[in-house]
Amino acid sequence: MARFTFRLPDIGEGIAEAEIVAWHVKVGDRIEEDQQVADMMTDKATVEMESPVSGVVVELAGEVGDQVAIGASLMVVETEEAVAEEAPAAEAPVAEAVEEQVEAETPGVPEVVEEKPSPLQGRGLGEGNSPQAPSPVDMPLSPTLSPEGEREIRHVLASPAVRARAKDLGVDLAEVKHDGQHIRHSDLDAYLRYGSGQGYHAPHASRAREDEAVKVIGMRRRIAENMAAAKRAIPHFTYVDEIDVTALEAMRADLNANRGARPKLTMLPFLIVAICRTLPDFPMLNARYDDEGGVVTRHGRVHMGMATQTDAGLTVPVIRDAQDMNVWQLASEIGRLAEAARTGKIKSEELQGGTITITSLGPLGGIATTPVINRPEVAIIGPNKIVERPVFVGDDIVRAKLMNLSISCDHRVVDGWDAASYVQALRKLLETPVLLFAD
Repeated sequence: MARFTFRLPDIGEGIAEAEIVAWHVKVGDRIEEDQQVADMMTDKATVEMESPVSGVVVELAGEVGDQVAIGASLMVVETEEAVAEEAPAAEAPVAEAVEEQVEAETPGVPEVVEEKPSPLQGRGLGEGNSPQAPSPVDMPLSPTLSPEGEREIRHVLASPAVRARAKDLGVDLAEVKHDGQHIRHSDLDAYLRYGSGQGYHAPHASRAREDEAVKVIGMRRRIAENMAAAKRAIPHFTYVDEIDVTALEAMRADLNANRGARPKLTMLPFLIVAICRTLPDFPMLNARYDDEGGVVTRHGRVHMGMATQTDAGLTVPVIRDAQDMNVWQLASEIGRLAEAARTGKIKSEELQGGTITITSLGPLGGIATTPVINRPEVAIIGPNKIVERPVFVGDDIVRAKLMNLSISCDHRVVDGWDAASYVQALRKLLETPVLLFAD
């Protein structure tokens, strides 16, 4: 017998360490060559680690949330023959039978009964620039017995947060109807209101939850670190202006009514077209600031970051060369990237290289937002909720659809006059939407 030390390989250029976000094995497990053993998160991606040898797991580097340096021991495996370097002998031999061992699982995730979906490979960042973590592992509910006594598995996809809430409410997620692959909080809300046949139970609604200490790991740690760094390093200022989108909304409705097989248009593609058309006159906004080098790079092409909410947290996929796309192409790319981010299939390169970001809460958007810049970018644009209000047009009062538009800028690079002038240029295009399609 020999012991093989599996050292954490270099999994990204310039990466010094990586965080353990999930263990798929425990001490005492028998593993095979190429078997997935852990998920490691760097500043840019989450990578699946596969064992290069077969054998029995003797040691693990740490717990979920711990950092492991590149080249340090990640796992020690006892093999039948010497495969590569051998680790020093352990002080005590591994017991032949390990009883009642606790699996080193991701906190809050129950044991897998069936084969689980593969975690995200190569994810990166969240709000403003947080790197990406894999979507929470979706696990099946506990087995039940059929009338014939045969064991069957009821496999339901939902995030740990949804599962915890359902457990507190005493809801069987297998009974909750939903669209798509995952059960979301909105599906659970709909079930509580209409689907249970019993309505919402007041005792559950009024019961106080116990205090809970949650370790900040994975994506939440990356979001926390990057947001803190952005606010520390960047002197933010936010400018907000009101835009009349009545004509734009009418045009959007007409285009959707005649779209055929093309994707449905939201407001976002129109905003991106307007942003791309106005940026050439405001090059200081489509830029990245190198703090250490003291250099601002003004980019000629627009790689549009698109803040996207997922079950694991906020991610920012990048629409590359957005300036070359029309509204239909943008709608298609927005849908593709958003779906890939939410299902954990986003590629690492699709989360990097943004030059300016747009962030929107859609219909949840409030009166105004003060978004945090996606460092090292220097500007982020936040459209807010569209509301219908009476406005004066000459001596007449008419109904209008109005939307506030926010822009946060890095005051080291962008002056207030520049930000205000830029939003006015956007306003002109959006209030006269035919200009979006003019050469």
